[in-house]
Amino acid sequence: MAKQEDVFKKVVSHAKEYGFIFPSSEIYDGLSAVYDYGQNGAELKNNIKQYWWKAMVQLNENIVGLDSAILMHPTTWKASGHVDAFNDPLIDNKDSKKRFRADVLIEDYCAKLEDKAQKEIEKAEKRFGDAFDKAQFEATNPRVIEYREKQKTILARMAKSLENNDLADVKALIEELEIADPDTGSKNWTDVRQFNLMFGTKLGASAESAMDLYLRPETAQGIFVNFLNVQKTSRHKLPFGIAQIGKAFRNEIVARQFIFRMREFEQMEMQFFVPPGTELKFYEEWKQKRLNWHLALGLGQENYKFHDHEKLAHYANAAADIEFKFPFGFKELEGIHSRTDFDLSAHEQHSGRKLQYFDPERNENYVPYVVETSIGLDRMFLALFSNCLKDEVLEDGSERTVLSLPPALAPVKAAILPLVKKDGLPEFAEKIFNDLKYDFNVISEEKDSIGKRYRRQDAIGTPFCITVDHDSLTDNTVTLRERDTMKQERVKVEDLRRIIDEKVNFRTLLSKI
Repeated sequence: MAKQEDVFKKVVSHAKEYGFIFPSSEIYDGLSAVYDYGQNGAELKNNIKQYWWKAMVQLNENIVGLDSAILMHPTTWKASGHVDAFNDPLIDNKDSKKRFRADVLIEDYCAKLEDKAQKEIEKAEKRFGDAFDKAQFEATNPRVIEYREKQKTILARMAKSLENNDLADVKALIEELEIADPDTGSKNWTDVRQFNLMFGTKLGASAESAMDLYLRPETAQGIFVNFLNVQKTSRHKLPFGIAQIGKAFRNEIVARQFIFRMREFEQMEMQFFVPPGTELKFYEEWKQKRLNWHLALGLGQENYKFHDHEKLAHYANAAADIEFKFPFGFKELEGIHSRTDFDLSAHEQHSGRKLQYFDPERNENYVPYVVETSIGLDRMFLALFSNCLKDEVLEDGSERTVLSLPPALAPVKAAILPLVKKDGLPEFAEKIFNDLKYDFNVISEEKDSIGKRYRRQDAIGTPFCITVDHDSLTDNTVTLRERDTMKQERVKVEDLRRIIDEKVNFRTLLSKI
C-alpha cells in the first residue's frame, strides 16, 4: 500500500513539475477537487479527445458529432431523474468529522478481499511455476472461493439496499463488516443519508425574475433532446449514434484521488440509437469495441477488466464498467450501459413532443432504445499518465524518468536541439522548426547540456529529439534520437517529416482497434 501511495505521489508531483496539471487558483491556496491543465496537459488532453473522436465519428459512417450547451431547461433534469434520484449515500465519522461515500467504503472493503485472493493466486503461481493452472486454482482453492463469495454477497446486499433506499441497512452493513475511517481507525458512524450532486445556478437579469437552473451533471441529456434534430438533418437510419465531448459538473462531497474524481470534469460520450429488442446485442458489441479502443494504446491487457453491475441505474437493463488498474487499484474508467427507451420516453412525457423514429423496414413509429458508452476524459488522462510514467535504470547505471506515451498522443512530437547556441546552429534549428511546425507540435530548446535536454524531453514524453550540430551545416543531416530505445541515427533533414509522421500519425493507433 505504501508503494502504491508513493507511485501516486510521484504522478501528482510530476504532473505539476512538467506543466501537465496545476491546482486551480493555486495563488489563493487552490480550490478542492478542481484542477487546471498546463501547457503539456492541454496538448495531451486534446490528443486523447482526437483519438476518441476519430475512432468514434471518423471511423464509423453511422455516428455523428454534437456539441450541446452546458445550460439546459430545468425540466430536462426532472425528466432524466436527476432532480429526484441523482444522489450519493453519505456517512460521517463522529470522531474524525470526515465525510465518506458509504458505498465507496463498502466497495473498498471488497477490493481488499480481492487483493487477498490475488495474493493467494500469486503465491501459488510462484510455487508451481510453469505448471500453474490459474483458472483451475481460482475455481478450486477454498480461500480464493471464500474471499470472492464474501465479496459477491456484500456487493449484492449493498446493491439491494441502495435500490430500496434502505439506508439503515447500508449503515448496518458497514458496522457488521467493522469498516473503520481509513485515516483514523474510528468506527463511530452517523446514519447514512442521501445528498443531491447537482450544482444550482440562476438565469435572468434580476434576482426576482431569475430562473433556477442546473449545471449539467452529464452530457448525455443534450444528445437525447437533440435526437430528432440530428436524425432528420443527418438522414441516418437506425442504428446510428451521436457522439459528444463536453464539460459536466457534480458537487462531489468526497472528491479525491487527484483528477480521478473532480467537481468539474469532461466526458466523452456516445449514445447509439437502436430498434427495441436489439439493444442487448449492440450492448455486447460496444463492450468489445470500447475495450479494443483501450487495448490499442498498448497499456497492457492485464490492466483492464470488466465489472458487470449488480445494481442497475433506474434507466438501464444492462451495465458494465471497463475498470483500469490505477496506482490506487482497479477503478471505473468507462461505462457501457443499455439505457432502454427511458430517456427519450421521459422527455416525450415531460415536453409533450414526440421523439419517435419511423422505421421503414418495420413500417412503424417507435421510441428507439439506446446503448451508451461514456468515458471520463480526466480519468483517461490519469490512466495514461500513471501507466506511462516510469523510472528506468540504464546500462551505465544512470537513471531516467520517461513518460512513454503512445507517440500519437504525446504533447510534443519532436524537440529540435542545437548543440550550442552559436556558429549558426540555432538558425539552422529554427529553419527545421519552421518547416515541421505546420504538421506537428514541435519545440526548439537551447538551454542546458544536450543530456539534460534529452532527459527533460523524456519526462514530458517527446517521441523524438533532433540534434543540430556543426556537421548539419555542411551535410544537411541531423541526429534523430528515439525516446523509448534512446537509439540515435543520422538522417537527412528532408526525411524528418516522413520519419516522424510514420510514428506519430493517428493512423498508427486507429489501425490497431
